Amino acid sequence: MNFMADSWNTDTGEAVYRSRDAVKNLRIRVRIEKVTSTAALSQHLQQQVLSQQDRGDIEMETLTSRGQTGDNEEELVVGWQEKLFSQYEMELFQSDAACQTPLDRQYHTEVKALNKSKRRRNHRIFTYTDHDRYTSCLPLHQLHSTDLLTTTKSSPTFLAERMASVRHRRQDRRTMDCSIPKSKIVNWEPTEEFVKSSHVVNNAMQTMHIMGDLAPPGRLGQKDNEYLLVTIKTDGSGTVIVKPDFNKGKEPYRIVTAGEKREVWRLTVENVCTAMQPEEQEREQNMYRDLYVRHKEYLNSLVGQDFEMPPLGILRYLMNGEIVSAKGFEYDNLYIHFFMELPNNWSSLPFQSLSGVTQTCRAKTLGKENVAFFSYPFSFEAFYMSEKESEESILQWPVIYFKVLSLDSWQRYRTEGYGYLLFPAMPGKHTITCHTWRPLQMGTGSALRRFFIGGSPELEDHSYVRIPGTFKGERLSRFGFCTETTGSVTFNLHCLQQARAFVDATMLKKRRQKAFEQLGGFSQQGAVCTILEAFQRARRKMHEARESLPRDLVNTNSQLHIESSA
Repeated sequence: MNFMADSWNTDTGEAVYRSRDAVKNLRIRVRIEKVTSTAALSQHLQQQVLSQQDRGDIEMETLTSRGQTGDNEEELVVGWQEKLFSQYEMELFQSDAACQTPLDRQYHTEVKALNKSKRRRNHRIFTYTDHDRYTSCLPLHQLHSTDLLTTTKSSPTFLAERMASVRHRRQDRRTMDCSIPKSKIVNWEPTEEFVKSSHVVNNAMQTMHIMGDLAPPGRLGQKDNEYLLVTIKTDGSGTVIVKPDFNKGKEPYRIVTAGEKREVWRLTVENVCTAMQPEEQEREQNMYRDLYVRHKEYLNSLVGQDFEMPPLGILRYLMNGEIVSAKGFEYDNLYIHFFMELPNNWSSLPFQSLSGVTQTCRAKTLGKENVAFFSYPFSFEAFYMSEKESEESILQWPVIYFKVLSLDSWQRYRTEGYGYLLFPAMPGKHTITCHTWRPLQMGTGSALRRFFIGGSPELEDHSYVRIPGTFKGERLSRFGFCTETTGSVTFNLHCLQQARAFVDATMLKKRRQKAFEQLGGFSQQGAVCTILEAFQRARRKMHEARESLPRDLVNTNSQLHIESSA
């Protein structure tokens, strides 16, 4: 019977835990045991006895060798950043001449105390803390692969080797960045000592390595026999990364040593943190709740309550805009003249300017386009009175009309294009590109006049770009009006809307998307828009479903429909 063919845990990836507890309360039990013929036979008999006890066949006490500790096994409970010296460090720090840093001198004092008291509790298992100079000098294959837990080895890349050599030369501990994988996100159980812990301000990744000296008996203390067992990392904000993960009752991990003998060791890692009692959990939740309330009150005290709030039924619209660029126009040296038009029931402040002119800008060639970058900022503030609007009417938003002109060296200007821009109905940041056109007078004389002496047909009413404000009919006809497509103008708009209705909706936990829905009185228009949007979505789905059908099936259905109609 082959007792050496045990089952092993091959999942050696890292696990990510999140906790609001202080990481100093972390306790991990690490056990290593050398696989020998006697140990394998003992474990096999234990499994047989336990399985027979479960079936009720025999009754006998379980064989155990847990209490028998020797050179082939060791079990230890390790705390976060707890320093356990290896045999190599015990011999190194015995001499004061080897101490080069304050940390080395501290270790020298601790080693002398351990030798004097003879109370050293570890022999094979030891640790490298975040401050140890050996932490950054571990062999590359121990830090960046799982070769210690498998029987095969992979060669590191050239870049990884160069980075490792840099780390070895500097001999200083540096912060190790670690990306959190999405494969294992599990909950960490907080312990009872969180109330006494202090907040960690530094979010730098801290690392701790639990090592094992797997040398044969009598040969401990050689660096070649040190093997990485467990790596623990934390970012100080509640994230703890453990590699490999806790066994949690699963099979142990396998460690195969290097060399001719290639000895096999079992590794078991368990979380032994003290679990919180229900009353302690409730007390901690109350403490968190009180802390969050106080923090919210503190933030409110910093912000204050002195905000200008518009009267009831009034929408305040603030726009900080920028004319970014213009491109695709015929002539150079462009400038833009723009102005705002306020519909009915909209008003502005008396000192508010409703128009503006940009600087003259020469265009530069980008690819195949001539682009003029203005970066011209402007701001505008308007107020909407909702109670003056009847329920049957539709909310009209303000409009920005603009005209692009060019200027030559003789100070002659030409109209390059007209365009308009509606105020966005949704607050936030908007980047909008408006295409323009200009009136076109047919004939060669008009083109010659535009080229030689400047000037071109212009609109007497700039609102004719959209719908003239003076138009009162039902249908607007532009038959016979000739235009020519020119370039485009890009705007960046940052819009903010303020109304008491927004505050009321937030308090009632209502989510509304349109300003006229917030102000009330336009629910009918909101319902119509919602129905139209739903109809368009259903129509798109129907077209997509029809296109996905086989062509022969579509043609058959069409023929059947024609025959039934006939």
